[in-house]
Amino acid sequence: MEKQIIESEPETTLSVEGGKFLSFYLGKEEYAIEILKVQEIIGLMPITPTPNIPEYIRGVLNLRGTIIPVMDLRNRFNLKQVEDTSETCIIILKEEDIHMGIVVDRVSEVTFIDSSQIENVPSSKFTDTNDYLFGIGKVKDTVKMILNMHKVVFNVPSNVLHASSKED
Repeated sequence: MEKQIIESEPETTLSVEGGKFLSFYLGKEEYAIEILKVQEIIGLMPITPTPNIPEYIRGVLNLRGTIIPVMDLRNRFNLKQVEDTSETCIIILKEEDIHMGIVVDRVSEVTFIDSSQIENVPSSKFTDTNDYLFGIGKVKDTVKMILNMHKVVFNVPSNVLHASSKED
């Protein structure tokens, strides 16, 4: 796969590879994540609230014996909260041996985005959204914001991440 180097700040660069991405919606905005980080997509199921965790973590769920923390992505991005619908689902992500679920409004598609279709994220001094984005994918007539899932999902307090475990 071809890599494109995107400058996020003068002293740092991010490497963005083209490839397959899972796209999903939060409201009218479409986001994309690397398909290799996706373990599975499940319907919304009971989430147990957990004390002393960040507000953007809804709680934990028991998925076939594995306790998985679940992040409300709308809350993480400071978006207006809406009622869950029949399309609301949880995307289970895995990085190394850590699992995290993210609640999204609806899943869209798996699509191939070539590195030549990925643009730099416009810089803004008024938002930290750039920290969460690798780039912006232009596919056909749509724009998909490609998330840096490591920063969005796995850059959370360690007590949340280590909630992932097998039940005894």
